[in-house]
Amino acid sequence: MRILTVGAGAAGGWFGARLAHAGQDVTFLVRPERAAALRERGLRVTGLGADLTLTPQLVTADALSHPYDLVLLSVKSTALDRAAKDLAPAVGPRTAIVPLLNGMAHLDHLIGHFGGAPVLGGVAKVVTTLNEHGDIVRMAPPSTLLTGELDGRASARVDAVRALLTGAGIDSPETPDVLAAMWHKWVFITTLAAVTCLARGSVGEVGAVPGGSGLGPAVLAEAAAVSAAAGHPVPEAELAFTTRTVTTPGSPLTPSMYRDLIAGRPTEVEHVFGDLVARARALAVPTPLLDLATLQLRVHQRRAVQTQDGA
Repeated sequence: MRILTVGAGAAGGWFGARLAHAGQDVTFLVRPERAAALRERGLRVTGLGADLTLTPQLVTADALSHPYDLVLLSVKSTALDRAAKDLAPAVGPRTAIVPLLNGMAHLDHLIGHFGGAPVLGGVAKVVTTLNEHGDIVRMAPPSTLLTGELDGRASARVDAVRALLTGAGIDSPETPDVLAAMWHKWVFITTLAAVTCLARGSVGEVGAVPGGSGLGPAVLAEAAAVSAAAGHPVPEAELAFTTRTVTTPGSPLTPSMYRDLIAGRPTEVEHVFGDLVARARALAVPTPLLDLATLQLRVHQRRAVQTQDGA
């Protein structure tokens, strides 16, 4: 199976590196500057577990000329439109696209570009980041990629993708309702991002101050209520896991949105928060804390974009 990983960042780079290390035919679609860095330094994975350095197969958008069997789409939502246009030559009649973005709005975007046939659901569960050298740093054990047909039916192509992932040491259990899994991940990441971004601190820092330990459960209740109203109630086990995650004393955990916020970079506010609160309004679900987080992040976004445009 010919695999194209769109992006070689923290998530896409991790999954692509695992597949390539397992002997699969993996090519990374990257920007010219990232391609130059990877050619010079290699694709390096460090942190938890054994270090890994690969000489990756690379391609830039101008050189993309033939279809692939599997596309792992791992870009920020702010780069989704450009990425979809760039990868058009890679999408043929038998291509399966597995998007690894948080939220749901990207599904409509991809279906608008390529039609419904190629697009699968996807959920990435991995705790990685890029260091100052552009290396992938793995910070915690999860290495899971869920996928499935959007209509919930079983299919040979989903089985083939799951077999590839499992063979590379990536957990990919059968997921009968991938849309529900995507909603539940959305609830998790929105809760974690709202807690850390609103309070401007890690999970442990938030919980260490008076009133801080109650913020996570309150935000989670709002996000879970939206998911339930949309027809995807979050299982008790997942609610308990998210509650533990956002209330663990001393936890240094922060999501990528928080790190972008603190660094003054643009965030995925509209894709992750704006879309969720819009759906909450349509479903008549009150979300005051999520509304506040959205407002705060939109103010930051406007400032960050103005700074970026003026640079």
